[in-house]
Amino acid sequence: MHSTLTEYARCLYGDEYRPAPKCGRDHDDHYFVERLTFAEAESILAMLRELCPYVVDGLLPVWVRNLAYRLVLLQRPDDPELMRTAAHSLYLHGPDWDDIAAELRQRADALDEAQRRRGQ
Repeated sequence: MHSTLTEYARCLYGDEYRPAPKCGRDHDDHYFVERLTFAEAESILAMLRELCPYVVDGLLPVWVRNLAYRLVLLQRPDDPELMRTAAHSLYLHGPDWDDIAAELRQRADALDEAQRRRGQ
């Protein structure tokens, strides 16, 4: 078994920047999705940062990226920077998700505005 979500994803989908580990096991999206579903936000973000450091790159399938950002946003619903990063990813892999990306940016702007008002 892989010790991190990043290792599992790298083994399953490959890595544009590093060789995939040779673990000698068959892999299935089903088991990876189970692990992703219950992963902590930091583990998911680590996977995204390491395997897709420039957002537009990487070998993770778009559906995995979208699911990963959705799961992280559910754990961190008040993080405007994360919302903008997720929106950026959606715009780059859209246009099917442009409306969702625009909504995320609007929510991020509203959160920033609320924080500014509280800080005054």
